[in-house]
Amino acid sequence: MIVVEDLHCHFGSFHAVDGASFTIKTGSITGLIGPNGAGKTTLFNVIAGRLPPTSGRVIMNGEDITGLPPHKLFAKGLLRTFQIAHEFGSMTVRENLMMVPSRQKGERLWNAWFTPKAVAKEEAALRAKADELLEFLTISHLAEQKASQISGGQKKLLELGRTMMTDAKIVFLDEVGAGVNRTLLNTIGDAIVRLNKERDYTFCVIEHDMDFITRLCDRVICMAEGKVLAQGTVNEIKNDDRVIEAYLGTRFKNKGNKEAAHA
Repeated sequence: MIVVEDLHCHFGSFHAVDGASFTIKTGSITGLIGPNGAGKTTLFNVIAGRLPPTSGRVIMNGEDITGLPPHKLFAKGLLRTFQIAHEFGSMTVRENLMMVPSRQKGERLWNAWFTPKAVAKEEAALRAKADELLEFLTISHLAEQKASQISGGQKKLLELGRTMMTDAKIVFLDEVGAGVNRTLLNTIGDAIVRLNKERDYTFCVIEHDMDFITRLCDRVICMAEGKVLAQGTVNEIKNDDRVIEAYLGTRFKNKGNKEAAHA
């Protein structure tokens, strides 16, 4: 689905992304790991159109999407979430979902005046879809709650729900586990797996929790100093000496060897 070719993003003499190349297969859950400052979030921002690349290309389903703005990528089904959730705090959880689809009839004053039944019908359909998604995410009890009043983990689930209100094809998740307790992280993980298996979502996930990565991901990309250091299965990455030295530490190699011995 995604091909990244020799992508660079420079800020003066600092090379935040320095020649990254990799692919993300349709229907996969791909993990992106690496130390802080490795360039992971900058890479996401370039792919998602929030930052212009210095050079290189991003291809989506055979189409060059390099440098397209976020709203055009949104229309193509490429979305991203953020480490710090970007909810509309004064609106309810349900309203946060209902406002996502673009070009709603009620957004035009003319329609509100002259075709109120069509506006009401569309709004009822959006409400029904939002309630279905809240049930899917196990947060239907929060529907009438102000988004500013829910927990950090619940906000991450809400962000995931907002991607479900569109025709998303690939979603880039930036540290969904940051500041989230283990119970809610398991709930988020369950939702991601179900979206992948039941609704054919493709995901790329930045995450530092290797247990979470191990549970979810088909393959893993490790970055360091703006470059792609290694790619492979979780076990291959855990036992890659370059990754161990740059990021994981020897405890993961020992753990990986024990897992392989029991397999």
